[in-house]
Amino acid sequence: MFCLNETIYIFGSVLFVSVLSLVGVLAIGVNEEKLKKALLLLVGFSAGALFGDVFFHLLPEAVKSEGFSLEMSVSILAGIILFFALEKLIRWHHHHNVDAKKDVHTFGYMNLVGDGLHNFIDGALIAGAYLASIPVGIATTIAVILHEIPQEIGDFGVLLHSGFSKKKALAFNFLSALTALLGAAAALYFSSSIENFELLIVSFTVGGFIYIAGSDLIPELHHEDDTGKSVLQIIVFLAGILVMALLLFLE
Repeated sequence: MFCLNETIYIFGSVLFVSVLSLVGVLAIGVNEEKLKKALLLLVGFSAGALFGDVFFHLLPEAVKSEGFSLEMSVSILAGIILFFALEKLIRWHHHHNVDAKKDVHTFGYMNLVGDGLHNFIDGALIAGAYLASIPVGIATTIAVILHEIPQEIGDFGVLLHSGFSKKKALAFNFLSALTALLGAAAALYFSSSIENFELLIVSFTVGGFIYIAGSDLIPELHHEDDTGKSVLQIIVFLAGILVMALLLFLE
């Protein structure tokens, strides 16, 4: 059962993450090459933070009470499968709609739908982490924030490409981000009606974060062949892990 303190943390964190959808406006007027370099470093840092959150916070929390069970394995796999399927859906609509000019605006709306579903899940993941413990919730919120910044800048660019004005792109992207609040509310509702819900959602988050970091973020870093830049990416990746390790002192 959740308490008022947890609820405040959950919705405060989810609302803050939703506001990050407006970060795309910062990319306006920035040199494209500089923006690309900055985003790649942030992607490396985010990958490290997601892995750090999984192995320092989420997984230890999940196994602490029940040990590592078959139920937990299934939940982790479910997280991997759902994020894989969600990415496939978004990529399918990208390849089928973006090439036809008459469908470009439609592609923008489809991107919003996919992003809205992604944000809904993020809200549920954050809520589930806080239900496990407040320190785990804080660590997971930070990991989600670091992942959301480059994603939201990319989503903003997609909407502009789809024919939205800057104001409409920001407004629709923000509305899509607010679905995270619905995800958090759904997690709170099911936590009181499903046995071991916290364990299931935390394990599910482990699978989702492993997929995002391993299948989405790290492959992006492999596009860089320059030795100096590659070393820098490894450093920021390790820095992301270190940040999550330092958050252990909150517990």
